[in-house]
Amino acid sequence: MDPEQTQHLQELARRLGHEFSNPALLEQALRHSSYIHEHPDESGYSYERLEFLGDAVLELAITEMLFARFPGASEGQLSKARAGVVNEARLAETARTLGVGPCLLLGRGEELQGGRDKPSILADVIESLAAAIYLDAGLEAARKVLLELLGPAAERSLERAPKKDFKTRLQEEVQEFLHLTPVYDLLAAEGPDHAKVFTVAVTIDGRSVAQGRGHSKKEAEQEAARAALDCWRAPEG
Repeated sequence: MDPEQTQHLQELARRLGHEFSNPALLEQALRHSSYIHEHPDESGYSYERLEFLGDAVLELAITEMLFARFPGASEGQLSKARAGVVNEARLAETARTLGVGPCLLLGRGEELQGGRDKPSILADVIESLAAAIYLDAGLEAARKVLLELLGPAAERSLERAPKKDFKTRLQEEVQEFLHLTPVYDLLAAEGPDHAKVFTVAVTIDGRSVAQGRGHSKKEAEQEAARAALDCWRAPEG
């Protein structure tokens, strides 16, 4: 590796905020398979094995962070928030912000094909870097770097994650306290086909609790559930 490339790696380590005890791990995390094929005289592996490990390290770090910081979030919200971060586009953008491109060890063919800015390569390298730090200094060190890089994006992703719909919320509450499931009955479908209005009643334990209207059965059911939630909470006030 030439002096310029060595300097690139040192600067990347500084931006990561991690001083490698074993710099060979950092070099491996940036070595593409095309480089191996074109430099058979050099020893070393591509980043693919590190990428495999780093995928798990990254997912664990983000999952733990979301789970701890947002105790009120549902499984669905947490999963969608994690998916909003641990995906190719987000990881590639993180790699660009870090300046990973100039640090990559690529074969000439991959270089000519724009490999330094290829999203799939950049995303893979974020995972391989996670594994390199993990192997170099342990899970806590890897977690610290990853949360610095991706933690804010994970929080924003959760804020944008769809909240539970009214039917889901009503069902969870009724099942928790009564061990029953709300039942929705279509009461009426009025008007012409292009502007039909549906009326739906929601029944809990044989008692009609609320009604809702909408331009589809689904919309009417959501409105009925919303009204039922207001009734359900009324005694708590």
